[in-house]
Amino acid sequence: MCVGNSAMAEAPGDPKAVKSTDGKYYDAKGDPTYNVKPDGTVDWYTFSGYRRYHAECHVCHGPNGGGSTYAPALKESVKRFDYAEFAGIVIGGRQNGNSVMPAFAENKNASCYIDDLYIYLRALSTGAIEPGRPAKKEERPEAFAKAEAECMSAK
Repeated sequence: MCVGNSAMAEAPGDPKAVKSTDGKYYDAKGDPTYNVKPDGTVDWYTFSGYRRYHAECHVCHGPNGGGSTYAPALKESVKRFDYAEFAGIVIGGRQNGNSVMPAFAENKNASCYIDDLYIYLRALSTGAIEPGRPAKKEERPEAFAKAEAECMSAK
C-alpha cells in the first residue's frame, strides 16, 4: 500500500478495545482493533491478519509491516490514517509518485480480510505484539468462519 502524506487522512485514535462482537474487537470510534491478553494470546483477527499479511503483502511491504526499498512500512502508515482510508487503498489501489499500490478488490485473500490486515498492522504499530507469528491465539469465532465462507464463495 503506497501511502504518502494525505490531507484527507485522519489518525486512527486510541486502539484500545472497548467492545467485542462475535470475537471481533472495536475501538471507541468503531474501527476494528486488536485484543492481546496479558499472557500474549492474541484475538483471532490479529492472528488471521498475520497470516494474510504474510501471504499477500510482505513481498512488497517487508516482513512484519517493516517496509522495503519498494514499498512503505505499513506498521508506520496505520499510525497516520484510519480504517476507512486503509480499506479504500487496499480495495482501490493508489499511486504516490512512482510508487503504485495495485487494487486488491478482486483478490479475495486480501479483500475478504481487510479488517484482519488492519488489526494486525495496528497491533504491530503500537508494539502490542512482537514481530513474527503470534505464539498463542484465541479460538476462531463461528462468525469469522461464516463470514469467510460467504466472502470466499461470492462471485
